[in-house]
Amino acid sequence: MKEYDGTTLYEYPQINYAVQTITLKSEKEGKAMRSDFNNRQYKAGMGAFFLSGICAISVGIIVSILRDLYQLNYSFSGTLISTMSVGNMAALLFSGILPGKIGERSTTLLLCCGYFLGYMLMALTGNPAVLLLAFLLAGIAKGCTANKCTILVGNNAPDRSKALSLMNAFFSLGALLCPFLISALQRREDRLAMAGVSAAGVLLWFTFFRADMPRQFAFSGKGKSSAGPSFLKNPIFWLLAAQMFFQNAAEYVVNGWIVTYYKSEGILTGAAAAYTVSLQWGMTLVARLILAFGPKVRKPYRALSLMGVGLTLMYVLLLRMETAVPALIVLGLFSFSIAGVYPLTTACIGEMTNSASVGVLLSIGGLGGIIFPWLVGVVADTSGLRTGMAVNLIPCMGIIILPLFISRKARQITE
Repeated sequence: MKEYDGTTLYEYPQINYAVQTITLKSEKEGKAMRSDFNNRQYKAGMGAFFLSGICAISVGIIVSILRDLYQLNYSFSGTLISTMSVGNMAALLFSGILPGKIGERSTTLLLCCGYFLGYMLMALTGNPAVLLLAFLLAGIAKGCTANKCTILVGNNAPDRSKALSLMNAFFSLGALLCPFLISALQRREDRLAMAGVSAAGVLLWFTFFRADMPRQFAFSGKGKSSAGPSFLKNPIFWLLAAQMFFQNAAEYVVNGWIVTYYKSEGILTGAAAAYTVSLQWGMTLVARLILAFGPKVRKPYRALSLMGVGLTLMYVLLLRMETAVPALIVLGLFSFSIAGVYPLTTACIGEMTNSASVGVLLSIGGLGGIIFPWLVGVVADTSGLRTGMAVNLIPCMGIIILPLFISRKARQITE
């Protein structure tokens, strides 16, 4: 008899939902089990998340373009970034309600068209109300895509942690390419850059359209424990949700503000500042590929805390940089350090993975993406952008501390 380890990533396998161990009686049975996975859904999840990387991470560059184009102040720029996060949360709410009424496939196709519509509206007008609507729609598409791709990939792979790390690597690859796409289009016309991202949104919609998604609502978890809201009673889940809050806050601030920050501080000027996004996501891609194809992480909470130490130190150094080369090196190291926090935190929910649990997890995480980019803008208007960026040290420190509490709580449960 052979043991096949589906997700033995976790430090305390006794915790409900934290680990899945499948005993295979023979290689034949193992192959039969693998045949239950839907390869078409798996590939669609990977492809859609790649395109979402282009559309979602373009926001930092697009905000910088809009700010120069329409003379937007820091507060309104931060509000636009936060509005996208509001849309992200709204999508997760809709993803939990609409499938029971119109079906999973129709819900996904309806919500993910926000990328196309949102960026097209940005290209057409600088009206503040329309811009807010545009960022809201883009956020809805982002939330829908993250939710659906996590389920399509996580539930159709033998090793959830590695599959989700690879999925996030595809996202990073899209994010890496987006500045080159935008720069090439912006050379002709600023608004053409937004139209190009809108076109990527159309491709994403067709990727979901061709995926073999169920038309009717069904719980998406693999195990019995995922067939209902019992995850809400698990304290580990809520601590992981808080960790996602800190991760979203730290990452959204950097993604949304770093181009504007480098320009305002004179560290980088003109179109060159936009390529910081490529540096960020290039390093993120490397880190996530290491997670996907490297050795398994046996103690995830310790790993998360160590990642927090690394990214906090790099962020402190980032705020102290005044010249281009050192600033870019530190930014790359920050991106490398934070890259594993999202996929590792998501993988830790284990068998709780379904539409409801992922929706709650990402909704709470989305709050961090709303609150902190907005706070940076508010503080920047009164005390300067460097001081505003320092606000982001709060979630960075949280990423260090919270995994220690999760580890202690897990130990208490097992004793």
